[in-house]
Amino acid sequence: MLPQASRHIRSFVMRRGHLSDGQRLAHQTLLPRWGIAYQAQPADFDAAFGRRAPRVLEIGFGMGDTTARIAQEHPQTDFVGVEVYTPGVGALLRQIEARGLTNLRVVQHDAVEVLRDMIAPDSLAGVNVFFPDPWPKKRHHKRRLIQPAFVSLLASRIEPGGFVHCATDWEDYAWQMLEVLSGEALLANTAPGFAQRPAHRPPTKFEQRGLRLGHGVWDLLFNRRTMEETPR
Repeated sequence: MLPQASRHIRSFVMRRGHLSDGQRLAHQTLLPRWGIAYQAQPADFDAAFGRRAPRVLEIGFGMGDTTARIAQEHPQTDFVGVEVYTPGVGALLRQIEARGLTNLRVVQHDAVEVLRDMIAPDSLAGVNVFFPDPWPKKRHHKRRLIQPAFVSLLASRIEPGGFVHCATDWEDYAWQMLEVLSGEALLANTAPGFAQRPAHRPPTKFEQRGLRLGHGVWDLLFNRRTMEETPR
């Protein structure tokens, strides 16, 4: 687990992306309403959502299309999306408002620090990590998000019986994910290896295009072991 004061290799590089007028306006006007500011202490998510419900964290939601759709299809669950890039945050905020989603909040911050500082142990029903940056060059693999220390931290924040769902379209990253997730004692694979895409994860437009071109997509679905199942 990452200690409070530890430094970590960031899995992202802050870059200036194109920010549309609509995204800029949404970021300015809607983030105070639907956003949760980073803080170096456990957040009161019950207060933020105005209820107590199963809670799923999504790390790196991109432009937020999949996140918004999943939240709309599962109103009984609360979702917290974490993203660092302002265009994506603005785009998702627009969707929250347009779809009338009351079960989705946004944190614009480094996901490692959000998990470490804002999420209490054993509190999440699940975590989604869909198509994280693959950092394809070998010398950059150390920047990949799915690493043993991060997965250990992530697993500690999921309640027993909860899930972690990863997906990638880079085969070598898929195998690394499988190795790292399988090596975490708190997690158990729900499949002999890679999983079939669950119906609750809608394919993205990018993913559909890749499949048409013959590219592969790999899903990994692990559950947090119960105390009785955890190896001693």
